[in-house]
Amino acid sequence: MSIVAADLGLSPSEVHGAIKRLHRSRLLLGPEMQDKPNVLALEEFLVHGLKYAFPADHGEVTRGVPTSYAAAPLKIEISRGDELPPVWPWPDGDTRGIALEPLYKTAPIAALRDPVLYEFLALVDAIRDGRARERKIAERELIKRLRPGNAKA
Repeated sequence: MSIVAADLGLSPSEVHGAIKRLHRSRLLLGPEMQDKPNVLALEEFLVHGLKYAFPADHGEVTRGVPTSYAAAPLKIEISRGDELPPVWPWPDGDTRGIALEPLYKTAPIAALRDPVLYEFLALVDAIRDGRARERKIAERELIKRLRPGNAKA
């Protein structure tokens, strides 16, 4: 648990509490199933519940880390035009954009360490905050990543 905590920039007690909540909500299967994710429940929550449980919170123009449609994998499919992109506020960020508060304050740190996690978090932000087309593409990409052998096209 301490390795996961360090990778995510969380304390071990935060990780322990999160795992207990995931078990209670049935998003993580129990020890008898080696604590594997309940992929169908997770997909349902991400696609249909996430934007209500974790609504997007915008801030001012700031420097930060691109997210949502401004980050991979969506940035190759969606052009942003002249508008400023959504960014996680981050003093060392290299992109000027509109602040979009991350799901958790250390998400940018963890995302910059792990490109796969970064893509998942950017897709989640597109579902939380995107327009209909962005959300639909993000949903498709999340499903593809959660169920690689069984994705909807």
